[in-house]
Amino acid sequence: MSKYFVAIAGNIGVGKSSLTQRLAERLGWEPVFEAVAENPYLDDFYLDMARWSFNSQVFFLSRRLREHYLLLQRQASVIQDRSVYEDAEIFARNLYNRGLLSERDWQTYNDLYQTLGTLLRAPNLVVYLRASVPTLQRRIGQRGRGYERSVPATYLEALNTLYDDWAGAFRRCPVLTIETDNLNYVENDAHLGEIAAQIAHRLYGRDTIAFDPP
Repeated sequence: MSKYFVAIAGNIGVGKSSLTQRLAERLGWEPVFEAVAENPYLDDFYLDMARWSFNSQVFFLSRRLREHYLLLQRQASVIQDRSVYEDAEIFARNLYNRGLLSERDWQTYNDLYQTLGTLLRAPNLVVYLRASVPTLQRRIGQRGRGYERSVPATYLEALNTLYDDWAGAFRRCPVLTIETDNLNYVENDAHLGEIAAQIAHRLYGRDTIAFDPP
């Protein structure tokens, strides 16, 4: 197979964009980054989640579905910063669980996601980056996005729980889970090399299983 599609998944601040950039450089693939700044509802959403949750999530879903489709048409291998599955199964579901997305809006949103999602081929691999809430808070503070600084720890914890459940149940493609609390793939090339090797092994590795005679 000459073309691969890998999606990097994980909570806010976990390091998806950094890993996407460095893996793309190392593997010679095309990086595709999350278009956070383009969402016209995002600032309003962080100020009043109940009012703007449906608008913000539908915007993200429409962009992500279109992006996923276009990535499938590319001839080169690509690595994506956040997948369409996370928008629906993590962030929208969390808003619904918290009562910030009404039953009517959730059903409308989820019906749209389920219908369109079945028409798209899954990536070859999802890389799920895990981190504890203190690590996420530290990294969020370091990158300095003003609208993220008010995100409470309880919100991040709820997302972590949903991510763990989602990764454990995801069956559309293989999932590689990486614990990142003690990783620094920005400054430590050995850490980046190990991640790249694990991805390569899952995409085009070959294993042999042998048994001793009885």
